[in-house]
Amino acid sequence: MKPDRPLIFSVLCLTFGLGVIFGYCNGTTSLSTAYPFSGTVLHINITTVGVGVLGGVFLTALGVLLLVWAFVAAIVSQVGLMMDSDAAPERLLE
Repeated sequence: MKPDRPLIFSVLCLTFGLGVIFGYCNGTTSLSTAYPFSGTVLHINITTVGVGVLGGVFLTALGVLLLVWAFVAAIVSQVGLMMDSDAAPERLLE
């Protein structure tokens, strides 16, 4: 199995899921720098309400699952190529 299609679909799902979450966000962000650097603070408050929560979380979770699936498919594909050492070079390029 080739991992390219699940990988593309997982990246699209992650992009749209996080885009929906941040698109419907009503949050604040603050950054205060100080010396010594241990006093530097970055505060991010993300509050998403409505349909954006369900759709964004669903698409993000689906994207993560597809990313894991594509990763496992890539590992299985590479192990299969290593086990078949007498394969023709044309087959390795498929």
